[in-house]
Amino acid sequence: MTDEEILQLLYDETLVGNAPAVSQGVQDGLAQGLEPERMLYDALIPSLEEVGARFERGDYFVPEMLIAARAMQGALDILRPLLAETGTVQVGTFVMGTVKGDVHDIGKNLCNIMLEGAGFTVIDLGVNVAPEKFVEQVEEHNPDIVGFSAFLTTTMPMFKANINALEKAGLRDRVIVMVGGAPVTQEYADAVGADGYSADASSAVKKAKELIELRREKVPA
Repeated sequence: MTDEEILQLLYDETLVGNAPAVSQGVQDGLAQGLEPERMLYDALIPSLEEVGARFERGDYFVPEMLIAARAMQGALDILRPLLAETGTVQVGTFVMGTVKGDVHDIGKNLCNIMLEGAGFTVIDLGVNVAPEKFVEQVEEHNPDIVGFSAFLTTTMPMFKANINALEKAGLRDRVIVMVGGAPVTQEYADAVGADGYSADASSAVKKAKELIELRREKVPA
C-alpha cells in the first residue's frame, strides 16, 4: 500500500471504530517508514474531528464516539512512545478526574482520548477523586488545565469544593479549571467559578485549546 492509502485506511477505519484494522494500519505504516506524526495529524486526528462533527450534527451518538475513540486509543498506544522520541509538540498538560462521590467515567475517558489525540498530555486520576487529591496532583504536575467531571446532580457541588481547595492551597491562579458532565450547564460552571465548560468530548478539546491560548496571550513571555 502507498503512504496515502494507509492514511486513508486509518481515517476510514477510525471513523467506523474498527480498532484491529487501525492498529494493523499503524503497524503497516511504521513498517514501511511512514512517520508517526503524519499518521497522527493527517489521518487519526482529522478522523476523530469528523467523529466529533458528526456527533454535534446528531449523526453519531455516544456509542459511535466511544468505538471510534477506542480505535484511536489503540493507535495512540503504539504511537505515543515514538512521538515522545521525536519531540512532537505538546499542546499542554491536563489533569482529569471524576469528582468525589461519583464513579461515572465513560464521558471522562472519552474526553481523555480526544485530548490525547489532539496533543495533550493527560493525567487521569480516575473516579471518586477527593479535593485533596486534585490539589496534590496540580502541585505535582503543574498542569495547564484541571478538569472536574460529574455525572450526578448530587456530586456537582464538589466542583465548588475542589475550586475552594485549590484557592486555599494558593494554586487557583496557576491552573485553568474546566468542568463537565451530563447534568452540568454553562450557567452552573459560571456560578462555581470555573474557567470553562464543555458539553461533550469534542467541544472539550476546542475549549481547552482556546483557554490555553487566552492564558498564554495574557502572560508576557
